[in-house]
Amino acid sequence: MIASTPLRRRFARLAHAGLAALLPAALATVLVTLAGDPAVARSSREREARRDDRELSRPAGRPLMAIVALGEQRVTIYDADGRILRAPVSSGQTGYETPAGIYSVIQKEAEHYSNLYDDASMPFMQRITWSGIALHAGVLPGHPASHGCIRMPHGFAERLFGVTSLGMRVIVVPSDVTPVAFSHPALFKPKPLGPEVTLITPASTPAQQDPPMRLGARADDANVPPPTLPPKRLQILKSIAAAKAAEAEAAAKKADEARAAAARLGPDAARSLKAQRLAEAVKAKADAALKSAEEAFATANGAANPNPTAIERAQEAKAKAQAKVDEAQVQLEAAKAVAEPKADALARAREEAKAADAAKTAAAAAAKEAAAKMSPVSVFISRQTQHLYVRQGFQPIFDMPVTIKDAEKPIGTYVYTALDYINDGDDVRWSAVTMTSSQARRRFDDDEDGNRRTRRSHRGERSAEPASADVNAAKAALDRVSFPQEAIDRISEVISPGSAVIISDEALSKETGKGTDFVVLMSGEPQGGIKIRRRPEPWGGHERPNGYGRSPFYSPYGRSPSFWW
Repeated sequence: MIASTPLRRRFARLAHAGLAALLPAALATVLVTLAGDPAVARSSREREARRDDRELSRPAGRPLMAIVALGEQRVTIYDADGRILRAPVSSGQTGYETPAGIYSVIQKEAEHYSNLYDDASMPFMQRITWSGIALHAGVLPGHPASHGCIRMPHGFAERLFGVTSLGMRVIVVPSDVTPVAFSHPALFKPKPLGPEVTLITPASTPAQQDPPMRLGARADDANVPPPTLPPKRLQILKSIAAAKAAEAEAAAKKADEARAAAARLGPDAARSLKAQRLAEAVKAKADAALKSAEEAFATANGAANPNPTAIERAQEAKAKAQAKVDEAQVQLEAAKAVAEPKADALARAREEAKAADAAKTAAAAAAKEAAAKMSPVSVFISRQTQHLYVRQGFQPIFDMPVTIKDAEKPIGTYVYTALDYINDGDDVRWSAVTMTSSQARRRFDDDEDGNRRTRRSHRGERSAEPASADVNAAKAALDRVSFPQEAIDRISEVISPGSAVIISDEALSKETGKGTDFVVLMSGEPQGGIKIRRRPEPWGGHERPNGYGRSPFYSPYGRSPSFWW
């Protein structure tokens, strides 16, 4: 039976409605299937590679900083000589914005999953806050779409992961900016090496400079050479550190031996001391018996009607008590003759062990200080708190008040980075980055609906070259800071390539703490989820380290059904 025309139309409408209802689920299934298809994933990675900049013709050095431009949605990596890599990114969406500010890489995991957002895969994760912001591979829809992280193309993220080190500075700016060569008398210079270096033989110098680590190589590759050949100054510092480490090791060995010697003497000395204490107890008991016998003799002898027999017995008891006292005295002196030298030897051994432990502690501190002189140092000057802070190796070193001229006036935010040694290690070359708020850089026009929008979201601006840092403003900021001489002396001892000086109107973020370098957020910019997230301790709280098993949503190509982390 054939249905009537109205009935056929009714069934047609129902069929269309059913199909429309099924399409989203079917489309989702197709997307998930395609995401796991190796050919589709490979094609996606090839497209991502074409979006990256070509590698430079010059050898690329160790990455010193990454600048993430929120307006242009891109990241640029710089070494001591300039830009080496660039790629598009996807930062935090509205309500979860990636806060503009200064960070550093504090943890790296090639395979990581988020406990904040449905166990989402975060391949080649490089964490910049413990509360959950990181650089990692992810989907790039062409606009901010994450929950605060900075997604990068998969191939780029893998390549970057292989060449970065913990501590690399990550600067998130509202609009792109490029570092500029910079010099200023206030910036620190390496302090001349002390007289102790004349006693140190510098490490042997290879005939020629080792080639830099190739891009895309892993840090644990067997045949990867070191990133650069250290200059003479760094070679000397390495020699000093090696000598101090050897001294610390020798001191530790001596302390162990001293403690072992004291431990060996202890039981024997304790036994001898116990024998002495027993002899003293016997002597004390004999003395008490003699005293009692003497009192009995005196009583018998002094009676009104003396009894010769009682007097004789008392006298005999007194003589026996005296003999026991004499015998106890001989035994006591013999016990002391054995115990006292052993006790003295034990006391000396313990004093030697105590001194060796003190020497071990001092040697370890000296070795740590010598090694620290090769590590970059970070200096932060806050106009808000009128303080200078110093951190090294993610640890606070010291802080002190600092004088800032016209402290009531804004100064801005600036990052000065020591790039490499010059003049045979007597000085360092610096760059400067100026951070300007989006309010100061934003320009508006009207879209087709007459709504205002920022031009920084235009495709043309995303491909535009970044503005150069404002050298005059960077110099003016340093002109306003008077560094305490103590700070100059202490910082100059450890200044080295990779070190940084940060000047800002801002105070330190609550994200600065255990296991971080300085974290500084620009208060005039959207803070996203960072303002409501609890800052967990490293390896704790919301994020978990590797070892908990693979996510059920894992894909070897960094794709997951959850596209929004």
